[in-house]
Amino acid sequence: MSHQGKKYLEAKALVTKESYLLDEAIALLKQVSKTKFDATCEVHFRLNVDPKHADQNIRGTVSLPHGTGKEVRVIAFVDDAGVKKAKEAGAKEAGTAELIEKIEGGWLDFDVAVADPSQMKEIGKIAKILGTKGLMPSPKAGTVTPDFEKAIQDIKKGKVEFRVDKLSNVHTVFGKISFDEAKLRENLLAVAKAIIEAKPASIKGIYMKGATLNPTMGPGIALDLNALTEEAKK
Repeated sequence: MSHQGKKYLEAKALVTKESYLLDEAIALLKQVSKTKFDATCEVHFRLNVDPKHADQNIRGTVSLPHGTGKEVRVIAFVDDAGVKKAKEAGAKEAGTAELIEKIEGGWLDFDVAVADPSQMKEIGKIAKILGTKGLMPSPKAGTVTPDFEKAIQDIKKGKVEFRVDKLSNVHTVFGKISFDEAKLRENLLAVAKAIIEAKPASIKGIYMKGATLNPTMGPGIALDLNALTEEAKK
């Protein structure tokens, strides 16, 4: 017996093709979103990589031209002199000892953690907690940097991180259903371009095996990979 709701099945019935061109897919994405709230637009890439190899463990960031449409909660691990600067840049909380104590107590009310390199030794105390939740600051993701003010500002404006999972997939967001189609298109192409540019030199054959869009709680819409790649490279 199917556990999928009536609205989901109605939305799924609108997806009638094996794959769609970019503009078709984005138009359809709006049609299949049946939630009463402003759904998030997600994109999922299936890659021909093996994350067990260091050079294929893809991770990076991309700045969305039109942001994510979501208020991103950022905290900053900085010394006492950096607290005011971090908060003025947009951090919800800043400091190190106090934040570590709160996180050890179970507090994880934030989306991204930024850190000054000088604080990384202290953060090691909670590395397991943050790592399990995908919240550990990383130089590769641009969240460990002496220029933490700029990092915070960029994240607040719409800079998102992407990373390959154990099954060789990359999942990220590219806006809200309320965005117009042109903004969603530009955001999605920015993500696709970043994923393409992250292709490891060791991958000689097919790199991108699939790309699917979906709104929160909505069905997947497969993209035409050739068309997407051509658009992203322009």
